[in-house]
Amino acid sequence: MEAKAAVSALAALAQDSRLAVFRVLVQAGPAGLAAGKIGELAGIPPSSLSFHLKELAHAGMVDSRQAGRFVIYTANFSTMNALLGFLTENCCGGNPCSPVCAPACETEPATKGRS
Repeated sequence: MEAKAAVSALAALAQDSRLAVFRVLVQAGPAGLAAGKIGELAGIPPSSLSFHLKELAHAGMVDSRQAGRFVIYTANFSTMNALLGFLTENCCGGNPCSPVCAPACETEPATKGRS
């Protein structure tokens, strides 16, 4: 992931409502949820939910698809994992991970030489 894309993703998540929406979508998994259900679970009124979904989509954190009359939104797990990888890249300076950061090191790609 490029630094510019990471900044965009972090900026989109750096707001209470958008972070709540993203967490709801992560919990929903690949099946995703309709906007109405997202708003209900996140406690966000429809009048502002579309704005937050647009911001998350613009940053690549959320995808959408048409399903009949509904638009189903899903967390973009590829972007999420790329962001986590970007944040933990070179964790511990290439040294064996300490117990504090070991969970982060486990999310890095196998090509980094860690398990």
